[in-house]
Amino acid sequence: MRTVGLIVEYNPFHNGHRYHLQQSLLASRSDAVVAVMSGHFLQRGEPAVMDKWSRTEAALRGGCDLVIELPVAYATQAAEWFSYGAVALLEATGVVDGFCFGTESGDLAPLMDAASVIAQEPPAFASQLKELLATGMSYPSAYSSTVAAYLGSIGKAEAAAFPFAMPNHTLGLHYLIALARLGGRMEPFTIRREKAAYNQEDVTDSAIASATAIRKQLLLERQLSGIKPFVPDTTYDVLAREWDAGRSPVSWDSFASPLLHAIVTRSAAQLAELHEITEGLEHRIRKTLPRLKELQVEHLLAELKTKRYTRTKLQRSLLSILLGHAKSDFTPDKLRSGLQYIRVLGFSEKGKGLLRKMRTTATLPVLLSASAAEQPYRYLELDTQATAAYMLANTGSQQPVALFRDYYAKPIML
Repeated sequence: MRTVGLIVEYNPFHNGHRYHLQQSLLASRSDAVVAVMSGHFLQRGEPAVMDKWSRTEAALRGGCDLVIELPVAYATQAAEWFSYGAVALLEATGVVDGFCFGTESGDLAPLMDAASVIAQEPPAFASQLKELLATGMSYPSAYSSTVAAYLGSIGKAEAAAFPFAMPNHTLGLHYLIALARLGGRMEPFTIRREKAAYNQEDVTDSAIASATAIRKQLLLERQLSGIKPFVPDTTYDVLAREWDAGRSPVSWDSFASPLLHAIVTRSAAQLAELHEITEGLEHRIRKTLPRLKELQVEHLLAELKTKRYTRTKLQRSLLSILLGHAKSDFTPDKLRSGLQYIRVLGFSEKGKGLLRKMRTTATLPVLLSASAAEQPYRYLELDTQATAAYMLANTGSQQPVALFRDYYAKPIML
């Protein structure tokens, strides 16, 4: 059985995701899908609108066969380590033959060409990137500019002209760099993104909308019925159930009290010890609090945002404060060696067969719950803490047992 891997957040699973899944099966000539999915907190530093088990259920009902969790240590990182964690986990299953990601162009060759060069970490590339970052340019912009400049400097003019700055191109490039550095055996594929751009807030199609536009309906306009044309019926049913139970949608403002408590009970020096708190941001955060009109996270983000401090950077920084993520847990050496297990969130009947095969092919222990770990894994501990923090802020899930669901809950089975 040939299997394709997808790297996803599914926040929530929508028609565009279903299209990508179906096209990935066709492009890779596969029979099954393994998705590595972020847990309760996502790459841009945001909380997911639904908990990871509900999103797993929607993914399985939408066509995935096996869903494994990308640990929070990687899921909330910038492209380099997000990609490393996701690609490494798919490789570690031993059952994934290829992986497929969406891009704006659908053109894999320029990304492969660039990745083959940059994966070798040329000193000149690192130097150029450092110089641009020193000017105050955001990391994504500096990185894409450095890629183009470096490729041009070594005579790859055609590759240098490729629009690396587009969000999905940037992420796709990092997937391929991770694959090269890992010496991975998976075959990469890409599908062109159709009808809705990444982070597009307005709706321009009758059936396809970005996850950003869908979340806007849920979080800002508080409308569930308005998203019905843009998500599969199975996703809508899961969302409606969670909505009615008061467990969704979850937003940053659900975390205002615990976040502000974590800020005011730490000194500037203690804040500076946390991951993503850099360049004096700890002082800016503490000085900004008294100026807030309301004690809401969105107000704090608005006051903190500058050209240098993008919303994504700030969200990741605030998330590190909320979860107490120390710099010492996120060094390059720790991240390179941090993948020590494969956590299964759910599977279909076909996925059950993949799990049986993984017993002999996986290069890491396969866990069906956190309690199955035979030794303490630091990044698994961070995941269980993230679940507890998420459930505490979720007014529909404030049962004591919900805080520790990672330990007792079985994978979702369809």
